[in-house]
Amino acid sequence: MPALTEWRVPPANQPRANDYGFDLDRALASVVGLHAIIPPDAFSAETLGTERAGNGVVIDNGLVLTIGYLITEAESVWLHLADGRVVEGHALGFDSVTGFGLVQALGHLDVEPLPLGNSAKTRVGDRVVVGGAGGRTRSVASQIVAKQEFAGYWEYLLDEAVFTYPAHPNWGGTALLNERGELIGIGSLQLERERDGKAEHVNMIVPIDLLKPVLDDLRKFGRVNKPSRPWLGLYSTEIDNRLVVIGISANGPAARAELKTGDVILAVDGEEVTSQTAFYKKMWGLGAAGVDVPLTVHHEGVTFDVTVTSTDRFKLLKAPKLH
Repeated sequence: MPALTEWRVPPANQPRANDYGFDLDRALASVVGLHAIIPPDAFSAETLGTERAGNGVVIDNGLVLTIGYLITEAESVWLHLADGRVVEGHALGFDSVTGFGLVQALGHLDVEPLPLGNSAKTRVGDRVVVGGAGGRTRSVASQIVAKQEFAGYWEYLLDEAVFTYPAHPNWGGTALLNERGELIGIGSLQLERERDGKAEHVNMIVPIDLLKPVLDDLRKFGRVNKPSRPWLGLYSTEIDNRLVVIGISANGPAARAELKTGDVILAVDGEEVTSQTAFYKKMWGLGAAGVDVPLTVHHEGVTFDVTVTSTDRFKLLKAPKLH
């Protein structure tokens, strides 16, 4: 893991304490560095790697909120604090629907939790801080540039994600702070968009309001305590109003059904789909994980029907070790 001192946000993009009506340094002290080690035989190791580093935010006594892909199947988690201490943590929970992950510190953090704000009340144009571990020099003075639907290629959909610019270079698990110093989201991705003929990078942030209904379950059970959505293990993208398969998860249902990269998904259960959103909503509407998903597929001039038996993706993941 790179040392936290090896990089800095360009000074022009760093937040300045006197620009905000809250104690910026105190709020940013709640953001910690996070380093996770994942077994080489873990299901997610091939796509996400065996060593993952990012950020987390203390939201309760010893409880750290982060983005779930950093800690999925982690056998060990380390929290790097502003005062130089390193505290071991336990990957407590992960929600594949929202993308949130929770870590329980196994030692005393002595870090003040950040209060949770209301992400629904935010507006495009609002000034925000995207906070990284290490204080102002590793945080970005940003603004909300969009609030809109986000569909991810890995069977993931947010009805309304938050997008910020300028982008944080170490975005995973960053804290999105509003002008009151409240936590209103967790950094997930960096994306490129075109504006005025130029490409610029933005961060996609998972809104904090999505945490509130699932937090108790994640703390108690490590996941949301209700039937899982069906999962196919199929990576897709939209090309010219066609839903094209760009990857197949090894050992997943789509692989077992012999779907291939380059396949075009034309319909789900007889209903035409031309977007990821329509595909996901139709599939998830068929029932819980385990339900059969009838697909109409086009491949190299041939159209055929195939039924894929979905699964619960949690069944493929290694359970984190209890310490």
